[in-house]
Amino acid sequence: MSRRKQIYEGKAKILYEGPEPGTLIQYFKDDATAFNAQKKATLQGKGVLNNRISEHIMIALGRIGIPTHFIKRVNMREQLIKKVDIVPLEVICRNVAAGSMSKRLGIDEGTQLPRAIVEFCYKKDELGDPLIAEEHVTAFGWATPQEVDEMVSYTLRINDFLQGMFFGIGIRLIDFKIEFGRHYDGDGVELLLADEISPDSCRLWDLETDKKLDKDRFRRDLGDVTEAYAEVATRLGILKDTQGSVTKLSVVKSED
Repeated sequence: MSRRKQIYEGKAKILYEGPEPGTLIQYFKDDATAFNAQKKATLQGKGVLNNRISEHIMIALGRIGIPTHFIKRVNMREQLIKKVDIVPLEVICRNVAAGSMSKRLGIDEGTQLPRAIVEFCYKKDELGDPLIAEEHVTAFGWATPQEVDEMVSYTLRINDFLQGMFFGIGIRLIDFKIEFGRHYDGDGVELLLADEISPDSCRLWDLETDKKLDKDRFRRDLGDVTEAYAEVATRLGILKDTQGSVTKLSVVKSED
């Protein structure tokens, strides 16, 4: 697909004008960032892996009735997506205490939570994406009460599905972050799951060893970041194997 006008560039992706009105091209970069971009690196092959893993998950979620922005994968690094106005919220679902929750509440990392907990953060890099309450969301007009209910409902359904999917390949889903956007089609508007779901946005631990298979390997200087992402892709059946350089990925054709 020929390159089109750039619309937006974030820390991990670039959005380009799509081939038709109401569409965009989402390009996955190899850039890795942490701590609001205070830590940066380029990890060769990461964008390819995140593109394929997110494609795999978005297609699966679509099959169970979760509306997403995903249309199709264009190539190894790009997806065709529906254009949305992103709701300025990060929606986090936690099954196990880890990361900021452990620090904030003094709960040992790895502690199983009594139930899945959904949190909201205000998407504002300069403020550090602060944790907020639902009251903030509706009071400041970032989303309507109905949209909040939809986001929570979708998030819990996504959590149920992802827990089962990852458990089946020997991975424990600790938590994940997702985003939603409003897609305008004629006079109607639909809330869609947007952005990506990948090891960049999930905490994934090996079920037997608790080995981290996600972005925490970068945050905590554990090394082998791309190799861990490739292991997730291999277990999902996206890669044939992870032998040799991960920059030469042997990718299984998707069924879409």
